Amino acid sequence: ACFRLLCSLLIPALFLSGILCVSLVVLLWGIRLWIRQRKKQLTEAGKDGKRPLVVAFFHPYCNAGGGGERVLWCAIRMLQKKYRNVTCVVYTGDKDATGEEIVEGAFRRFNIKLTHPVKFVFLEKRYLVEASLYPHFTLLGQSLGSVFLGWEALLKCVPDIYIDSMGYAFTLPLFKYLGGCRVGCYVHYPTISTDMLSVVRNQDTRFNNAAFITSNPLFSKFKLVYYYFFAFMYGLVGSCSDVIMVNSSWTLNHILSLWRAGACTSVVYPPCDVQTFLDIPLEEEKSTAEYSIVSVSQFRPEKDHPLQIRAFAKLLKEKRLRQQPSLKLTLIGGCRNQQDEERVNNLKRLCEELGVSNDVMFRINISFEELKRHLAEATIGLHTMWNEHFGIGVVECMAAGTVILAHNSGGPKLDIVVPHEGHITGFLAENEDNYAETMAYILSLSPEKRLEIRENARRSVHRFSDQHFEETFLLSVEPLFK
Repeated sequence: ACFRLLCSLLIPALFLSGILCVSLVVLLWGIRLWIRQRKKQLTEAGKDGKRPLVVAFFHPYCNAGGGGERVLWCAIRMLQKKYRNVTCVVYTGDKDATGEEIVEGAFRRFNIKLTHPVKFVFLEKRYLVEASLYPHFTLLGQSLGSVFLGWEALLKCVPDIYIDSMGYAFTLPLFKYLGGCRVGCYVHYPTISTDMLSVVRNQDTRFNNAAFITSNPLFSKFKLVYYYFFAFMYGLVGSCSDVIMVNSSWTLNHILSLWRAGACTSVVYPPCDVQTFLDIPLEEEKSTAEYSIVSVSQFRPEKDHPLQIRAFAKLLKEKRLRQQPSLKLTLIGGCRNQQDEERVNNLKRLCEELGVSNDVMFRINISFEELKRHLAEATIGLHTMWNEHFGIGVVECMAAGTVILAHNSGGPKLDIVVPHEGHITGFLAENEDNYAETMAYILSLSPEKRLEIRENARRSVHRFSDQHFEETFLLSVEPLFK
């Protein structure tokens, strides 16, 4: 009787499931055909009668003016030079600026001049990918939000080639399977990494793993399950990409582990404006009355400015005991909002607590010329972010001629602060004591020895130039144009 009941329930359920699956497949196929028809209607033929190849970049914050935007504009400039019958499109949510203003901003900030016009598709629903909208389950919320934003983009313009240049991997299957596009992506930072999983697994308190979660075993287990589920989904959507470019060896390791698409994955270092900093004359230090230590990074929690201040306070204590030359720490960075400003105020309070307020200077949202001046005068360039995915600021410090001291992890460890032709290019540290000791060691070196390290560092950064980026980027995206 039980068996008959089971059969009577199971067979209709299977039949219903089959009908639903077939209906879903038919629906998706219908949407794909409709989008293809829409593509024909939206795309106009060129002057020669041929329809141009439309290459679209998904970059909702294209007017932000950071390292990710430099990658975008260098990539577009290169495609315009290489391929004649190509129309470049940028999906953006920067509705407060016109297309002309955005292109002008790229020229003003990065000195990147485009050879042909760019078509901008302005998106209305960018708020769906903002972290502030999702106080809990932020990763999942932003990723689902990006699917809706991607759908808006797809409806407004159906490209031949789609490149996600901001890390919204969940848009990739949308454009590939519904849009019928060849898809590629440039990954600056994995949305979730194996390091993030290990932080939650080991119940470590970090800026993205609050103390109330680490102190509660149940919360920690729940967050770990959520992270594993998200990592699985992230791997699934990422693996559908035809071409995957990553910005460093550190990012490469995580993407290979999560996406498992090694055959189409390659490292393409981001273009750093090294030449501008290499133009700063490199001279032997004339005065040892005062040493300047400079940090260049946005005032965000992951940059770990408190570590810099504590290490500097420890160094200062040692130096004062031995009556060494005076030291100054200058923290240079951008404040994006009220939270960043509050963070700076907290750092100033920490300086007061440690008694180093007179020795630490804050320079916020300064001009590029002032940044160059500070770097030209500095002896040490300081960087303390754990697992920095690449580290454009580290490259800039090395190009400017400072002796770099970065965190012994991520991009700086694997790609940047590495020996060049067998010669040392800088130093790495991990904690407060390491940083203080290494700064003391750098300052104890003779000016001649420091000059040698600075020269080695400068020679090593050419591999992060615009020209090198252009060569590797074109080589990587070539399969999309075949």
